[in-house]
Amino acid sequence: MLRLIRFLHFNVKSYGVLIDDEKIISLPALSSAAKYSLPSGLQGLMSLGFEDIRTVEQSMQNSTEAERREATIRRDDVTLLAPVPSSPKIICIGLNYWDHAEEQGASIPDEPIIFMKPRTAIVGPDEPIIRPGFVKQLDYEAELAIVIGRRGRRIPVSAAEKHIYGYMAFNDVSAREIQFKDGQWTRGKSFDTFAPIGPCITTAIQIENPNDLYICTRVNGELRQNSSTKNMVFNVYEIVHHLSLVMTLEPGDIIATGTPAGVAVFMKPKQRFLSAGDVVEVEIEKSEP
Repeated sequence: MLRLIRFLHFNVKSYGVLIDDEKIISLPALSSAAKYSLPSGLQGLMSLGFEDIRTVEQSMQNSTEAERREATIRRDDVTLLAPVPSSPKIICIGLNYWDHAEEQGASIPDEPIIFMKPRTAIVGPDEPIIRPGFVKQLDYEAELAIVIGRRGRRIPVSAAEKHIYGYMAFNDVSAREIQFKDGQWTRGKSFDTFAPIGPCITTAIQIENPNDLYICTRVNGELRQNSSTKNMVFNVYEIVHHLSLVMTLEPGDIIATGTPAGVAVFMKPKQRFLSAGDVVEVEIEKSEP
């Protein structure tokens, strides 16, 4: 499983591959030891296209044990960063799970409901969510995020897979009272730190079927959301198709594909919004360690 990450090690930003949830192979360090060239950053690696995935796999397979050992870092010795620190676009899909629509009594949309988040909302997987003092109804939304790898417009459903670089976990943090007051979703979902992502990008070729992955949220260890991407109204490839009819998709674009049932605002008999100090964990099978 090729899980690409960005990390901070001794105040130096780098990128690599997460191994067994305990070790990291620094790809720049491995390329230096094995005397071949790779870009200095993960987004640079992504810009090379899909061939870079095979290059990374081959370099890891062909490197010696000594070279891999020289490039290996303990996960506990690094700070994990957002895998995509500055996305061209963050495109989000609303009401895209049958169970989420049911819990709020909403009609199923005929086409994907689209809204955007600014890239300034992005934070890494272990960074804090900062709640503005006037926000009282802070909520979580576990989502499978698509990372686009190939530019495209008017992409057929049958060709959508070729434009996807990989997948990662995404938390569409929401200020509910602002979202519902405005009647549209941009302001309530756009505050800084309201888009935690990562810790890794799992490349698309590693995911057999993105439309049948377990997805859940835990708050302080308590299971809140518990579903599967097979419950999406529009699946991954349909989403890419529909969005490409509206806008050109570019490498590094993040598409958050919607959230399942179990968010705080629709909990019964009592809403259970996030409080200071709460720990939110989003887990997606095969895309999150």
